[in-house]
Amino acid sequence: MKKTLFASLFALLSAGEAFAADAPAAAPAAQGGSALQAFFPLIIFVVIFYFFILRPQKKRQKTHDSLVNSLQRGDRVITAGGFFGIVREVKDDSVIIEIAEGLVARVLKSSISTKISPEAPKAAPKAEEAAKPEESVTPEEAPAAEDKQ
Repeated sequence: MKKTLFASLFALLSAGEAFAADAPAAAPAAQGGSALQAFFPLIIFVVIFYFFILRPQKKRQKTHDSLVNSLQRGDRVITAGGFFGIVREVKDDSVIIEIAEGLVARVLKSSISTKISPEAPKAAPKAEEAAKPEESVTPEEAPAAEDKQ
């Protein structure tokens, strides 16, 4: 694919130069630059394309492949269709998930979009908040508390 991409881009660039050669010359032009100068914008474009499109896509694909390969029985997952389920069986190219009690579905491994981690226990309140005494106001003290403010 890369060879055809470069071949077609080279053909476009050389076609532009051929049409420019057919144009009538008004005045003698300055000496042309080297071939590297002609291909410099193309090289910059390819580098930008690689770093902003191809490389991140490969990274996402690699993480998704590792996610799919690490699926085990009992994992909670979300499919690409938005179904939440629990993995009941892992096969070669598919996974059987339980969507609801008694409702199972077979989905492709590639359609698993997320693996839900088990919820971590809620953190204990901060020591500052726990040590801070709460101000309690009894109904008799309520009018007096409002007067202080």
